[in-house]
Amino acid sequence: MPDDSHEQNGHENVPSRQRRRFEGISSRAYEHPADRSALVALRKLSGFDTVFKALSGLLPERSLRLLFLSDSVRVSDQQFAHLNDMLRDACYILDLEKVPPMYVNQDPQPNAMCIGLDEPIIVVTTGLVELLDEEEMRAVIGHEVGHALSGHSVYRTILLFLTSLALKVAWIPLGNLAIMAIVTALREWFRKSELSADRAGLLVGQDVQASMRGLMKIAGGNHLHEMNVDAFLAQAEEYEAGGDLRDSVLKILNVLPRSHPFTTVRAAELKKWAESRDFQRIMDGHYPRRGEDKDTSVTDSFRESASHYTSSVKSSKDPLMKLVTDIAGGAGDLGGRVRRGFGGFASGGSNTGSASGGGTDTAQEDRRRDEDRRRDEE
Repeated sequence: MPDDSHEQNGHENVPSRQRRRFEGISSRAYEHPADRSALVALRKLSGFDTVFKALSGLLPERSLRLLFLSDSVRVSDQQFAHLNDMLRDACYILDLEKVPPMYVNQDPQPNAMCIGLDEPIIVVTTGLVELLDEEEMRAVIGHEVGHALSGHSVYRTILLFLTSLALKVAWIPLGNLAIMAIVTALREWFRKSELSADRAGLLVGQDVQASMRGLMKIAGGNHLHEMNVDAFLAQAEEYEAGGDLRDSVLKILNVLPRSHPFTTVRAAELKKWAESRDFQRIMDGHYPRRGEDKDTSVTDSFRESASHYTSSVKSSKDPLMKLVTDIAGGAGDLGGRVRRGFGGFASGGSNTGSASGGGTDTAQEDRRRDEDRRRDEE
């Protein structure tokens, strides 16, 4: 339990509310399995740091730092002191020794980010500061400190650079395709890293309702009297389970260009983790330490990631994921199931008649094929 002074490692003048501190915690404790396996592999890659330090001359990091220094407000004891207290508190709780600089940028769009190759910097917009209350903002700052502890700022900076580069070379077909392939892969990783950082925000704020409210406000604005957390989470349930295979495909297409998961999905994922044994073990003081990171097995991390995806697919209520599970399980009559899953798309949504207008009931066709297959087996 932290004391009231918190004068170690430069973390003085932090809020006095008593929260658990996770001394020496490794980011592996809260990282999403897919995020963790990618990071472990990159950290083990020989010469990785050297390559990206060499890239720093090409990336606009120095320009970004100067831009925020010249045209934003740097958080300190004199400016946005309450945010400075939250930042120090977050760094103390996650035991991040060096407090990263944080800026408030004039932008009505609620947003926050952690970028930088050599050293991370945190940026929050005025739209976010004005939208969230103190406990909700504490979770967001914890989220960004989690990015810093995990080393996400490096890849975030690269993603921003490559996205900008892709726009500049859009007139070169093959060049643009190659860059966009990398950008798409980085976005998929970054969406998982956002789930990791949401967990870090919960460890810092230690108030799951505040985390839920913050995500809900980002989705629907500052109208808490008009919103309900349970109803918001029910949206995530409907989003995952509703519709047919066409909706499953549209979900994939909708999320591909995004760097963040949808807010209802983030809320549902965070609630699930908050109720898990893993979260409770961390709160009880049982978590991996940073000193053990060098001994982490890449193979074990990938195995854990694969196991997580397998479990997610099996438990998913999404129609496409159910079909994938059936294929893996060797279910019969997949052609008929795909047709029904797409809701008679070829015939304009009708479940009667074939696409050519033959007038044969699909269910009767399926039963007839099943009977023929049983006779063949006999």
